[in-house]
Amino acid sequence: MSIDTSNPLLDFSGLPRFDAFRPEHVTPAIEQLIQEATEVVARLEAPSDNVSWDNFVVPLEEATERLGRAWGIVNHLNHVADTPELRATYNENQPKLTEFWTTLGQNELLFAKYKAIRANPDYVNLSPARKRIVENALRDFRLGGAELPSDKKERFAAIQEQHAAISTRFSENVLDATNDYKLIVENEAELAGIPEDAKAAAQAAAVAAGKTGYQFTLHFPSYFPVLQFADNRQLRETIYRASATKASDMGAVFSELEKWDNSSNIAQLLKLRDEEAKLLDYRNFAEVSLVPKMAESPEHVISFLEDLARRARPFAEKDLAELRAFAKDELGIEDMQAWDLSYASEKLREKRYAFSAQEVKEYFPEPKVIEGLFKVVQTLFSVAIKPDTAPVWHPDVRFYRIERDGQLIGQFYFDLYARAGKGQGAWMDDARGRRMTTGGIVQTPVAYLTCNFTPPATVDGELQPSLFTHDEVTTLFHEFGHGLHHMLTEVEELSVSGISGVEWDAVELPSQFMENFCWEWDVLQGMTAHFKTGEPLPRALYDKMLAAKNFQSGMQTLRQVEFSLIDMHLHYDFDPNSQQSVQQLIDDVRSKFSVMIPPSFNRFQHSFGHIFAGGYAAGYYSYKWAEVLSADAYAAFEEAIEAGGGELSAETGRRFQREILAVGGSRPALESFKAFRGREPSIDALLRHNGMNSAA
Repeated sequence: MSIDTSNPLLDFSGLPRFDAFRPEHVTPAIEQLIQEATEVVARLEAPSDNVSWDNFVVPLEEATERLGRAWGIVNHLNHVADTPELRATYNENQPKLTEFWTTLGQNELLFAKYKAIRANPDYVNLSPARKRIVENALRDFRLGGAELPSDKKERFAAIQEQHAAISTRFSENVLDATNDYKLIVENEAELAGIPEDAKAAAQAAAVAAGKTGYQFTLHFPSYFPVLQFADNRQLRETIYRASATKASDMGAVFSELEKWDNSSNIAQLLKLRDEEAKLLDYRNFAEVSLVPKMAESPEHVISFLEDLARRARPFAEKDLAELRAFAKDELGIEDMQAWDLSYASEKLREKRYAFSAQEVKEYFPEPKVIEGLFKVVQTLFSVAIKPDTAPVWHPDVRFYRIERDGQLIGQFYFDLYARAGKGQGAWMDDARGRRMTTGGIVQTPVAYLTCNFTPPATVDGELQPSLFTHDEVTTLFHEFGHGLHHMLTEVEELSVSGISGVEWDAVELPSQFMENFCWEWDVLQGMTAHFKTGEPLPRALYDKMLAAKNFQSGMQTLRQVEFSLIDMHLHYDFDPNSQQSVQQLIDDVRSKFSVMIPPSFNRFQHSFGHIFAGGYAAGYYSYKWAEVLSADAYAAFEEAIEAGGGELSAETGRRFQREILAVGGSRPALESFKAFRGREPSIDALLRHNGMNSAA
């Protein structure tokens, strides 16, 4: 097929041509690719006496992959380089994509051909990966409404289109509310306690905006140092309230722009999901969500979460009692509020363990952290990571390649800094998946790795490297773990290579697994250097960090369980057509499981993108679920240490790569875990890692 080089979205010969991309490329490219894919589908619908992998699955996957890759570029840019022009063309074209994929998922003729492959005597000769793809396809056709009567199919398709549009609007509201908020502080004395680098960044932001003083925003690297370090309690409350109410009915008081209120979007999304579940003959959307996951049922998930809450609660209550007493006795805060939590916690940590998060941060300059991360990966998985070149969407973005024995096996983009027009949080996404092409050439995987860290700042006339908190270092390792899952796969079938086809509640296994290395002494020695002296992290400071590792782990665990239960109950036993409000359900869950109830104005759900604009609806529990798997998997490395193998046991790393990363979604995640550990997963390692193994 000829390549239209005038439109970069139609050029699949190599890496995305971000330098040539313009918003006006989107519509003609997407329309052409949808037309081409539709023509392929029409040919494949024709009756055939011999439906096979090569004459049916291969052409279908190739046609849809081109469309998916092109839209993946547009979707990525919409999240990291938002502009009015791009947003407009994104919203114009998203319904076309939704209609195409929904129609494809309901195509009875294609569904019948997958059934024919499954029923063919030759099916037994297919590879395990190909069998898995066929089984997944049959499942997805059923979940896509292929078995519905025509009138219900039409309604199902309408639901998908409405859902996609509302989810996008949810994200846009969060982004717009985040970008709109500016807090100017003119008097430096009001910023007492805030670290110099955070103040320098705020001052630079004010200068860039043509203002005097210091400008704070709702981007995490800007507002969180205020909550964590500012001695000014009123300032903490102001920024907390703004963050906790953004894109909500309460936030409209501050922004005076009710169009950003996500209340109706949340209500509509829950109604649409409930209606979809009923159309598919499920009792609730949670049951639909769990069909392709490891967990057996919503009741199974709720039982898991409530058991974890029961184990964590004594520790959480102890954490909170200690913090309240400290805030009262040492800080003079008689009635500790939500905006005092991070501040009081940091002060207690400093007193109890004689170090501060800011002190630790000075030993984690970005270049050294990246060097240390790469060393861990290279040692564990016998690969080499090298700088590479490619067109990028922003000057701060860097590009790398991963090789093994001199052969390219994957590439990735690093987009690490927060900026206007970029969505919050951190994530990995795939630019291209691994597969064997029809020409017999392996298409290597490419990943986007995105974070929102503080960019380098000029301090006293000198450019200072970005300094990462230890939490940010952990985040970086987490996202790189996702990237490794995508890039180190050895599967050659696109639909189950890398993270594709992996059960959603197991996707976090490699990412959370990688976090553990951020706590190993030998690893930290190779990834720390004080930004002024170049000295590595002192052992005494590391010992304090280790002693504080499980500081408030009870409260943190209970908080994640609370979010997970809110998500599950919203999609399990909440009736979106009843008089009960979402807030009432949240309040009910908190009354049972929280040890410190947030203020009544808190509207965290209005920016809870994971479940309202991401893929985590009735799936947020997967973080804790996969943490059981990841902690148990990392215990294999701890056992290697005890046996004298060291933290970076290459032999254990090769086994992890072979049994977890390499196989991707080509077999059930539980089988992969058991192949690595030789047994079923156990919660014991998670409880031990969190200092809660003594709980009954």
